[in-house]
Amino acid sequence: GACGFGDLERSIYGVNTAGLSSELFRKGSSCGGCFELRCVNHIHWCLSGSPSVVVTATDFCAPNYGLPNDYGGWCNFPREHFEMSEAAFVQIAKGRADIIPVQYRRVKCERNGGMRFTVTGSSYFHQVLITNVGSDGAITAVKVKGSRTGWIPMGRNWGQNWQCNADLRGQPLSFEVTSSGRSTITSYNVAPLNWWFGQTFEGKQFLQ
Repeated sequence: GACGFGDLERSIYGVNTAGLSSELFRKGSSCGGCFELRCVNHIHWCLSGSPSVVVTATDFCAPNYGLPNDYGGWCNFPREHFEMSEAAFVQIAKGRADIIPVQYRRVKCERNGGMRFTVTGSSYFHQVLITNVGSDGAITAVKVKGSRTGWIPMGRNWGQNWQCNADLRGQPLSFEVTSSGRSTITSYNVAPLNWWFGQTFEGKQFLQ
């Protein structure tokens, strides 16, 4: 998906996930964020008692400007739309329903364990995918530090993949992560001296 989380069924995010329209996706800055949704104002499709479900933003729902916003172009700007997984959808509405009106709010994310840093890149650039982010779920800034460098700001490449132009091989790596709620946490020496591309390491976690 557009957040870079890979196979969701095997990831920590499970089946309660959703793709967001561009108004909500915000060029990837909402990736990993959690939303509570409830089906409303539809007596035929909403489940009795109006239960809610919490989903994680894991993908982008692309617009289709060849169709009207209210008839097929559900993800067209500036619509706020959630393309929910089937498993999440049937927790709030009948399975044979298609498009339903929802009430939603941003909520804190409950995660087990620490944030996970998957290191990729090459000899001339360094990239890290950050997953399992608790509390606010989404990230707005990342810095990386090797044992022979100062703190290096990283830019969002796509989704939750962050990148900088540096060769950090052969150095223990520390990461400073700032959430969308402006909390910052530092995980020192998360990756050991002999880390290599493709490996995943666990760091600290935001208080939930």
